[in-house]
Amino acid sequence: MFRRPLEFLKSLPAQGDLVEIRLGPQRAWMVCHPELVHRMLRDSRTFDKGGPQYERLRALMGDGVVTCPHAEHRRQRRLLQPTFRPSAVSGHTDLMAEEAASLCRVWRDGQQVDVSAAMLGLTTRLISRVLLSDSLGPAATDEVRHCLAAIVRGLFVRTIVPVDALFRLPTPANRRYRRAVERVRELIDAAIAERRRGTPRDDLLGLLLAAADTEGGEPPVTDREVHDQLVSLLLTGSESPSMCLASTFSLLARHPEVEWRLHAEVDTVLAGRLPNVDDLPRLVYTRSVITETLRHSPPGWLFTRVTTRETEFAGRRLPRGATVLYSPYLLHHDPASFPEPDRFRPERWLEDEAAAGPNGALIPFAAGSRKCIGDLFSLAEMTVALATIAGRWRLRHPSGHIAPLRPGATLGPRSLTMICARRAEAPDGAVPRAVAQVPEAAAGASGAEKAGRDGDNGVHHA
Repeated sequence: MFRRPLEFLKSLPAQGDLVEIRLGPQRAWMVCHPELVHRMLRDSRTFDKGGPQYERLRALMGDGVVTCPHAEHRRQRRLLQPTFRPSAVSGHTDLMAEEAASLCRVWRDGQQVDVSAAMLGLTTRLISRVLLSDSLGPAATDEVRHCLAAIVRGLFVRTIVPVDALFRLPTPANRRYRRAVERVRELIDAAIAERRRGTPRDDLLGLLLAAADTEGGEPPVTDREVHDQLVSLLLTGSESPSMCLASTFSLLARHPEVEWRLHAEVDTVLAGRLPNVDDLPRLVYTRSVITETLRHSPPGWLFTRVTTRETEFAGRRLPRGATVLYSPYLLHHDPASFPEPDRFRPERWLEDEAAAGPNGALIPFAAGSRKCIGDLFSLAEMTVALATIAGRWRLRHPSGHIAPLRPGATLGPRSLTMICARRAEAPDGAVPRAVAQVPEAAAGASGAEKAGRDGDNGVHHA
């Protein structure tokens, strides 16, 4: 689990639908069948957020909406929901395109760029503007990005090796982790204090502060909860979509026929301009590329739950306090649900079938009442970013080097360096040159590959 986690996970379905494993000195159970995973996620009262993963996350995020126990979740989600409703997400589309276009203007033809860092910078700036408007300045936003890199490295080992004594040692890695956590808290507290002294703003911080000042029937929103919600949403709303975008560009560079089709759609729909909310339903293949990346390389790849009572599950009696794990990566790479699971094929999402794949096996944002509150926001953000960047740039791997997926708190390439190639000779903002014909890689697709596309159970992700 520690040395080769992805290979280990893919081996487990052969052992059964519920497999007992060891995490250090502790027993745990891995759920390997999508129907059982949905059964568990629908019963959040019995299978509450907990286990070593969430114990570590609570030390970082407190009891915000991501980590709070079942009893607190409904109230918190109702409080935050207005920011993530479809109408609110639509209102942020221009901001998403503006931030992506700003990144495009920084790059130069032939330049080597750290795509992992660039995507994390993009998503951190965007989510901080949605949550805090301009209360977190450019320098502070960049500092949050650097802190995130240290935090996600430390969280994975703290989940897999749940022995607290190891992480109290004054090692360089432990000191970096603790300092990064403390610094993120300090930056958020400074932003809250600055807002309290300034003008009210129409963002999530404004919503939380208004709720804290309102007297009503609900329990009051405390200063600690304001802090915890902002930390939770800032960290999860920047790290996961950045990993997905980095994985997407790495996969596109290795699949020129997919990249060609993506460019053809972007050029046709947008014709060189920035995407807006009306374009999202028309970027069908672009959205399918994102969906296939979420299947192939899901940023949220491993999660834990803890039983709140003794329960029977998959024919086993699980005691109260048992750690139960599930892995979107495992489900997404099971050939019983997705034929040729290791192949990157966005076409599987273009056919008219159920939106989550067979047995609901596609769960990049979880399911049930604890499904990610920002799922619609993230999908829109990633679709807009991909369309904006792909309309202007191609990204290529340096010769002989492809950054591997690195499992941490999230899954993705953490040091992905790629070479920029401008898609148009004209100044920025001009219409990119249209692709005149199918490139050889696409034209040479075999009849067997086409038959495979026609015969699989592809779906379109709503």
